Amino acid sequence: MDGMEIGRLLRAGTTGFVVGCSVTQLESPSFGALVRVPLNGNYQIYGIIYDIHIDDDGLVRQLVTTEAIQENVIADNRRNRTIPVEMSVLSVGYRTGGKIYHLLPPRPALSLDKIFLCNSSDVQEFTSVGRFGYFRNILGAIDLPVAELIAAHLRQGNEAHLDAGDADWFHRAMQELIILLRDDYQTLMGVLSAVSDI
Repeated sequence: MDGMEIGRLLRAGTTGFVVGCSVTQLESPSFGALVRVPLNGNYQIYGIIYDIHIDDDGLVRQLVTTEAIQENVIADNRRNRTIPVEMSVLSVGYRTGGKIYHLLPPRPALSLDKIFLCNSSDVQEFTSVGRFGYFRNILGAIDLPVAELIAAHLRQGNEAHLDAGDADWFHRAMQELIILLRDDYQTLMGVLSAVSDI
């Protein structure tokens, strides 16, 4: 497994974790992307990015009130920024002993562990296991933009499966979502509306 390192762990719990990275590392990760945290042995945690935010600092607060900010000042602030970009990640599964489970990980990652963006084969492998059990974690997340998160993930998953020659994955994923949301009409309609835009 390879992949692009996108940052290091700031804090973690069983249900999710927060990743810090510099502004220069922000070009690759995106909302809804699948990431992984390789730990010791064969254990790794998988998650989906559900929020990316950039906190302000004292200098930025002063600069925004300036009438004309020079481009070199903006570039310097972005290049040399010491406050990290933070990405919040929802845990959706883990791998141990060579097997992937769509369950919450038994233990969280540790501060400063490296986080990698999953490549197409990682996404295809993770999303092919079982019957989309990780959808439970996404749909059960409170205060997250669930419909948008599902749509972004389905777009990434569909691209990975099309690359692997599996044109039916998206249909199977949608069927499972409809079954899971059959008693939650409002969420189902939100998911279908968001998915129709991809």
